Amino acid sequence: MATTPEEMTQHMPEDRPTMPPVMLHTEAELARDALSAPLFVRAVRLARWADPHKPVGAGGELLADDLRAAAKELDLDDDEDGPGYAAEAWQLALDIGLVEVDGADDGVVDELADRPDGERPDLPDELPNARPDTLPGALAGALPGAETAGEGSPAFASALRVAPDSAASEPTGTAHPGAELALFTGSGSPQEVLDLWLAGLETVLADAAAPDLADLVDQLGDSGELDLSALDWNPEEEADFLDGVLGNLYLLSALDEEMLDRAVPLPALAASMIVPDDMDEPTDAVLEEVSDAMMRLDEQFRMLAPTGIVEYQPVDEELIEEVDGEGRVAEPERSTGDVDEEDVARYGMVKLTPLGVFAVRSRMLEAGVEAPVVGELAEADAETLLAALPHFPDIAARAEAEQWLAGRQPADAARALLAAARGDDAEAPLRRLTCQQTLTLFGAQAEPALREVLDDRQLGGLARVWLAEQGVGEVPEPPEDMVFWLTVDTIAAQLAAGGDSEELRDLVRGLADGSGGFFDTMWRVEHPATVEVLEAMGRLHPDKKAAKEARKAAFKARSRA
Repeated sequence: MATTPEEMTQHMPEDRPTMPPVMLHTEAELARDALSAPLFVRAVRLARWADPHKPVGAGGELLADDLRAAAKELDLDDDEDGPGYAAEAWQLALDIGLVEVDGADDGVVDELADRPDGERPDLPDELPNARPDTLPGALAGALPGAETAGEGSPAFASALRVAPDSAASEPTGTAHPGAELALFTGSGSPQEVLDLWLAGLETVLADAAAPDLADLVDQLGDSGELDLSALDWNPEEEADFLDGVLGNLYLLSALDEEMLDRAVPLPALAASMIVPDDMDEPTDAVLEEVSDAMMRLDEQFRMLAPTGIVEYQPVDEELIEEVDGEGRVAEPERSTGDVDEEDVARYGMVKLTPLGVFAVRSRMLEAGVEAPVVGELAEADAETLLAALPHFPDIAARAEAEQWLAGRQPADAARALLAAARGDDAEAPLRRLTCQQTLTLFGAQAEPALREVLDDRQLGGLARVWLAEQGVGEVPEPPEDMVFWLTVDTIAAQLAAGGDSEELRDLVRGLADGSGGFFDTMWRVEHPATVEVLEAMGRLHPDKKAAKEARKAAFKARSRA
């Protein structure tokens, strides 16, 4: 029996990797995308074409004449690859039950369609820091499909499937429309459509991780047995690599707002999986490995694009050169000038579609990875919201806050946020900064709640900032001790949010240089983070004299404490 997601979760470490939240389209929108994916459209057309029945071979494959007829049914009879596309669509229809077979070798059909047993690999304890320019392959091995290598792996099973351009010579059974066809033709709910689409995607992903059947045949000895060791192909590594690539695309979609509607150059994606983070200049050997990975990814994305999971612009055929009998992408000429986007695009461009984001997230959830989605906190309390938002990308944080606010009375919501922002714990400064940022979404209806906390030592400063930004009248001047308390609180929050960032360095310099005797007042502030903030100011201020004053002030504050 195959391992279930629940059983996998029981063996997960407590600190499971957590992904940044993503924004998903509605189930109805995603289902429409699934129904319009080219490969699935073809599979449905062939399933209908099979009514009332079609003769098939031992594995459910079409006879040669019917394969040509299937290509014609799909309007591909003038395409030299038409029979191959028809065979792929027919195989998908068999895999997900759009077509059923009677009288053939059921054992062969079942073996090709079933997912094998096998334990899932352990997930990494934590994801490394991901940079949008060179994201590491942090998710390799974390997704379904990366089962144990060998004859039990899905990629191995896929490698033994009928070649796309082959057909049966003798009928041994009949195929007819299957029970699942109705789900794709009107009776299925959006969730049922998506479940069936995901099942089909799994078969294509396994096919994409498998070697070409011709390569396998070349490895057959006189005994007819397959020698995997001579093939230079590891099913687990292939599945892991493809999962890692999809995971990196997912991270880019979640972390980088500019990447939501932009494709990723294939060389950069391949390099993110191959080039070590600490390598400044890739060696020739590494560049050759990147080129090989690009060729493999080009082939895989060509297979995946018809499923609707990615949008893909393939590598320009003119850039592929033969090296030692194998195809390789020619290395681009190095230039110190501006990069031409059209030249970059010739090396392949790929992006996850909204359906692809949904698919990768679904596979992560099945593997036990925490993969939140924007909107999940809409019914949460204010404490939960303020604890979560600092870890969201800006666009996702704003969308989550807007959904949380929708349906709530502004004044009541503002009071709840302000109450949740109070505290002297280490996370409190970041909560207050998040509260202040969230309050920018509120209109004048929230004013009464902000005026109620003007005399509050922890909240009075941010309340005055909000009222001033709203342009309302009669905002009392804050006392000096409140101004300095807010200064410490703000710097502490920035430290918690981004560490020693350039923005914080500029803030420190502006504060210290704008007030005489600044540090002599700062060390007296009654705030739990005063020492930490002064030490950071001594570390970040570019002027040696000011930095020394900050360190002296930190010593005084520590001695007083």
